[in-house]
Amino acid sequence: MIMIALLVVDVQNDFCPGGALAIPDGDKIIPVINKLILEFDHVLQTQDWHTLHDSSFASSHEGKEPYETINMYYGEQILWPDHCVQGSRGANFHKDLNATKTELIIRKGFHQEIDSYSAFFENDHKTMTGLTGYLRERDINRLYMAGLATDFCVKWSAVDGIKQGFEVVVIEDAVRGIDIDGSVAAAWEEMEQIGVKKIHSNEILSDLD
Repeated sequence: MIMIALLVVDVQNDFCPGGALAIPDGDKIIPVINKLILEFDHVLQTQDWHTLHDSSFASSHEGKEPYETINMYYGEQILWPDHCVQGSRGANFHKDLNATKTELIIRKGFHQEIDSYSAFFENDHKTMTGLTGYLRERDINRLYMAGLATDFCVKWSAVDGIKQGFEVVVIEDAVRGIDIDGSVAAAWEEMEQIGVKKIHSNEILSDLD
């Protein structure tokens, strides 16, 4: 039996136009997501939730600029502008997102010494968020994903979801990417190679009717 859930990734002010790490047209997906939310019995969200001096911020490394890379103990790390700091307006969910039905919020990135893109693991690929257990205890085996950004938190969540044994479907008109040197195209290729399916929201809505 297929049990499904919608996972809405990081639809927060700092990732939308005017935010500290704004994704082009990041807010344009919100009407699509709101429409989808009404059709799902289980809705989950992730929320980027960084400390003030997070090690993934360029400002935490003297002489470094945003989008440079450094080597951390867990591998290569892109340095970001300060964003989604705990308790800040930028960390809040976008006001237009209808989060009423959300039953679980996974906060990630709150460990100062390690960044976190995936809804399942921190960037060391070992420290779990608890999402796997939550889904398994509720017999949810297929995740539909929407949100920001295609080439980072959505992609990492989708890939880890497959590795954890779930079916994963990314809703192509309900995601947007940062796109650093072609990273969006590379993300779609990586996801498809590992078995992530891509679908348009209209296809989902017709299936669920």
